[in-house]
Amino acid sequence: MRRPSDEGARNWRAVSKLSPRTVFGGLGQADGRRRRNPPLSVQRLMQLVDPEVAGDPSSDLRWIRRSLRKLQRALKASGLELAPSTIQRVLLAYGIRPKANVKRLMPQPHPDRDRQFRHIQQVRQRFERAGWPVISVDTKKKELVGLFKNRGQVWGERALDVYMYDFPDDAVAKAVPYGIYDVQAHRGAVYIGLDGDTPDFAVDAIVRWWRTKGCRRHPDARHLLILADGGGSNGYRARRWKTQLQRQLVDPFGLIVTVCHYPPGASKWNPVEHKLFSQISQTWAGMPLVSLPVMLSAIRSTTTSTGLRVTAALMLGSYPRKLKVTAVEWASLRIRHHKVCPKWNYTLSPRKSGK
Repeated sequence: MRRPSDEGARNWRAVSKLSPRTVFGGLGQADGRRRRNPPLSVQRLMQLVDPEVAGDPSSDLRWIRRSLRKLQRALKASGLELAPSTIQRVLLAYGIRPKANVKRLMPQPHPDRDRQFRHIQQVRQRFERAGWPVISVDTKKKELVGLFKNRGQVWGERALDVYMYDFPDDAVAKAVPYGIYDVQAHRGAVYIGLDGDTPDFAVDAIVRWWRTKGCRRHPDARHLLILADGGGSNGYRARRWKTQLQRQLVDPFGLIVTVCHYPPGASKWNPVEHKLFSQISQTWAGMPLVSLPVMLSAIRSTTTSTGLRVTAALMLGSYPRKLKVTAVEWASLRIRHHKVCPKWNYTLSPRKSGK
């Protein structure tokens, strides 16, 4: 049988000071010899408990899947009657205790992670020196619009009553906020869709931003850098994302668009996350998003001491999922992949035909 851990040994000494009747009186053993030798009773108890212990048997990483009450019933069915407090003392003596998960481990980073970060930094610096616009894009967490609890607190005479459960059927709408952060101008724009978070929706939001704000803010720009996450509607694997950029943004406006994707697990370094989304979350913390006008107003009122200003607008279009890209469409792309991490970095140039 496994020996108690060092900490468990200290607990065991405390347990061993108790009388056999106190600790093991519930075993129902009339054998005086067994009563004078508690470890034998502990061994029998641990043999019954072992199937309920998870973890690595060769280390001290052990925990109980069942509650003490359920263990008591399981032991009783095997002829052992122990109080939950007794079971707890014995388990503590062997270093077995309730444990919660702790987020400490980091997954193995992608081997090209640092290389991609250096490349993004170099491309950004080149664009900023040339005065070309750089935008960071992503979809914020989808929000249920209605009387739903929103984490945080606000000052007021009394708390607002909200639904006990977050049932989507009770929502006025399910909002899909797509954020665009203009790095040089320190301005944000959020386009709220009410349909699917698809590549078509993402590109339509960028096109709308460029038409209404980007081209006015950067009238002489012929190049645009887009910083995006590796997955989602603007992910590097999505062929629809690339073809829609070519068709809706690059060709109509004559823009040369470069896209750099952040490596897996690195989305928090995307500027839109910590420069825009985090500020919006602070603005509406503790405030239920009871309607779309309330949501839009909260986004528009987001400001910072460094001068951030944010606009917001609805996009009421329909964006079906799983739209396919034909072989002809894919072959017609005018795309150049970079030498550094080519799957994450590419540049789209206007086609002469404009198709």
